[in-house]
Amino acid sequence: MSSSSSSAERLSQIAGHLNFPQGLLAGQVAIITGSGQGIGAEVARLFANEGAKVVVSDIDAKKAEDVAQSIKSNGGSAVAVSGDMLDSKYIDELVKKAAEFGEGKINIIVNNAGFTWDGVIHKTTDKQWDTIIALHNTAPFKLIRAAAPYFRVKDGAPRSIINISSTSGLHGNAGQANYALAKAGVTGLTKTIAKEWGPQFGVRANTIAFGHILTRLTAAKEDGAFVTTPDGQKVALGIPKAQGDTKAKAGFEDIPLRRPGSATEAARAILAVASPLFSYVSGQTISVTGGRNI
Repeated sequence: MSSSSSSAERLSQIAGHLNFPQGLLAGQVAIITGSGQGIGAEVARLFANEGAKVVVSDIDAKKAEDVAQSIKSNGGSAVAVSGDMLDSKYIDELVKKAAEFGEGKINIIVNNAGFTWDGVIHKTTDKQWDTIIALHNTAPFKLIRAAAPYFRVKDGAPRSIINISSTSGLHGNAGQANYALAKAGVTGLTKTIAKEWGPQFGVRANTIAFGHILTRLTAAKEDGAFVTTPDGQKVALGIPKAQGDTKAKAGFEDIPLRRPGSATEAARAILAVASPLFSYVSGQTISVTGGRNI
């Protein structure tokens, strides 16, 4: 047998092991926070396409319902459970409804919900600081804690927690002391979950740190995107146009691929980490940056 035919045979055997006719996530129940738009919505659709039963969680009820309906109209399984991740009662309700939807099980949590509220250190208010830490650290912790009875289970079923971070958390970023600290904290939370719930229950936990992904957080600030805090304050999102234009004119020279990533590309990375293709990967921080910061 030639070496080329031997290699082809090995590849065929590998392909056979990686054959998932019903989808990479068939039968798994996934909570995806912040999935009414952007990366989260793309994750919801990709997960559904791979056989998952998707719980669309978002503060915007209409957007959450629209995503769930689009999934169902394409033959997938989804339910919208809208609410504010800063509300502990909502987190409990989210877990309860997800478990009901999943007929007593939850397999995947993607902690994706969040936004930026930038300010240089000496001008950052307590409210800016507290809100970002609560949303990116405390809320994911509370969701994971509330879902513990569905993850600390010895039944051999796959279970995975994916916490979304940012290169701001890995390297810091001027004007984002609150966001950088919160996203750095995500890494510690992830590693702790992996060490606590991996040995007995086989739960995998990983962090994905995104670089420049095309979302409302990286669009021109002048486009007018904003979020509203629970007390009604509007927080402008995006990058000031002059700053964004400078990066565009430079051709994103600090990114080896010379372009930002799309929301779909970001979502594919999350799907990969949640899938059985990453079954022996846990406790890691995976940078999805187009090569930036290497």
